[in-house]
Amino acid sequence: MAEKYNRRPKTDWNTFTSFIVKSLQILDENGKVHGELPNLSADDLKKIYKYMVLGRLADEKMLSLQRQGRIGTFASIKGQEASNVATAYALEKDDWMFQSFRENGAALLRGIPLENIVLYYGWDERGDIFPEGTNVFTVSVPVSTQCLHAVGFSWAQKLQKKNTVTMVYFGDGATSEGDFHEAMNFAGVFKLPVVFVCQNNQFAISVPREKQSASSTLAQKAIAYGFDGIQVDGNDVFAVYKATKDAVEKARSGGGPTFIECYTYRMSDHTTADDAGKYRDQQEVEEWKKKDPIDRLKNYMTSKGFWSTKDEEKLLADLQKQIEDAIKKAESIKPPEVEDIFKYTYKQMPWFLKEQLESLKE
Repeated sequence: MAEKYNRRPKTDWNTFTSFIVKSLQILDENGKVHGELPNLSADDLKKIYKYMVLGRLADEKMLSLQRQGRIGTFASIKGQEASNVATAYALEKDDWMFQSFRENGAALLRGIPLENIVLYYGWDERGDIFPEGTNVFTVSVPVSTQCLHAVGFSWAQKLQKKNTVTMVYFGDGATSEGDFHEAMNFAGVFKLPVVFVCQNNQFAISVPREKQSASSTLAQKAIAYGFDGIQVDGNDVFAVYKATKDAVEKARSGGGPTFIECYTYRMSDHTTADDAGKYRDQQEVEEWKKKDPIDRLKNYMTSKGFWSTKDEEKLLADLQKQIEDAIKKAESIKPPEVEDIFKYTYKQMPWFLKEQLESLKE
């Protein structure tokens, strides 16, 4: 009777293979190209650069707004713009994106209006009501829960035979959470079309990467769940895009999930409620500034002759105006009604919420 339930796969001890985690860098901080460039035109690179710069400028403005008390706690993406934008650029229009709280660059590229982001961080959850067709899920502040949401959504899409890919973002700290491992395991078992993007920015708030995991890389965690993992230079647009594009195409063709570890750096504090100076050396920050993803791409485009000082000045002026207009629009929106907390919890309001609402009105 015991043999009937013994369904463990038989092991052939002579067929073990060594596990290798790939790494990828194409454009280093010195502008040197290693290997073959991905298929990105000058127009593609200009668009990627535009949204990276928009993310940086909006980031700086949001920090200023927080200090003025016009928005609440804010999480900066400074230093992680390539990991944000180049990954999102590899998706098709009908694909889906699940974000954590540090993907503003990716969200903007996918079509989320900047005023929505301002509204959300200004204590108004209507900022998370995105335009139809952007295919972006709401901001997820709890660490790693979005991994389960993305996998469940992807499973539903597969059951409905929709040929879409789901991409989920998270930080290095999320890999220490149970939700992350449950999501990876489920995705691996059912070969779901999910791309896991870990923005390894070296710190989970104040906890350094080496205190998060004894693994030499985070990408190798994919091996335990039966699919590929790759570590890329997260400040290299070309490496990030190529790894993601390959992963997206693999997922869409039925090849299952991929884990991409974008090795990058958070140049700012964890949030505006943090002081990174208490737990990391400023010299380390200065070293990472030399690897700035925006400067790296700009220098490449300039060296190839399709970007100039004039182009840069025009872009900065246009984006600054776009940012100011978005702030004005967000701050001109009428504040939400107190009743909204009752109206949008359930599709149909239950009796006990109706009673509470009536009590509030009285």
